[in-house]
Amino acid sequence: MDKLNEVAQFVSHYGYIAIFILVFLQEIGVPNPVTNELVLMFGGYLSYFHSLSLIRVVITVIIADVSGTCLLFFSFYFFGNWLFNHKPKWLPLKSGAIFRLKRLVERRGYLGIFLGRLTPFLRGYVSVAAGIVRFTPRKFVTIVTFSALTWSGGLVTFGWLIAPYWNIAIDNLGIVQNIVLLLLVAAIITFSGIYVLRNKSGKTDIGTTKPSPSLELE
Repeated sequence: MDKLNEVAQFVSHYGYIAIFILVFLQEIGVPNPVTNELVLMFGGYLSYFHSLSLIRVVITVIIADVSGTCLLFFSFYFFGNWLFNHKPKWLPLKSGAIFRLKRLVERRGYLGIFLGRLTPFLRGYVSVAAGIVRFTPRKFVTIVTFSALTWSGGLVTFGWLIAPYWNIAIDNLGIVQNIVLLLLVAAIITFSGIYVLRNKSGKTDIGTTKPSPSLELE
């Protein structure tokens, strides 16, 4: 709770800059003192009481989200083979997880990236995997912009909605996190259903990646 209070004071004092920094760092794999979900919801909470503008908070988190994940994507798009073969100590990524997500991106393309970016704990890995398989950059940026609007913008909006009950929500943080998880599951099911229906009568477009060099994965 002390860490949460420290982050709340940091965001309250520095506003949009603090929100951008915290979200951006989380997206590139630098852990925050509190979860990214709480940072996003707290931004919505502040906007409810007019400390910040809701629209500006949403724009800030979307830019931070897309900037962070694109930094990961392009790093592995250009240097993925070298990074995995040399395995620098500052890169705490599990080769097995990346390999499985690499196959998911290759099979599912757009949907795999979009849904992966809506899945907690997999978000950063998906960006790495997309870079490794050399997914088309323009299409990747488009997809992650929509996922940022859904994930980051959605959590800010959720924080705005529960702002009148914020103290109760913090006291029952586990319940709130379960509600967020259920909403994410509902979003994933919805988008998956739309994707399946749109491609039911035709063949799914899988030509979204470029050949990538072989990686020595464990």
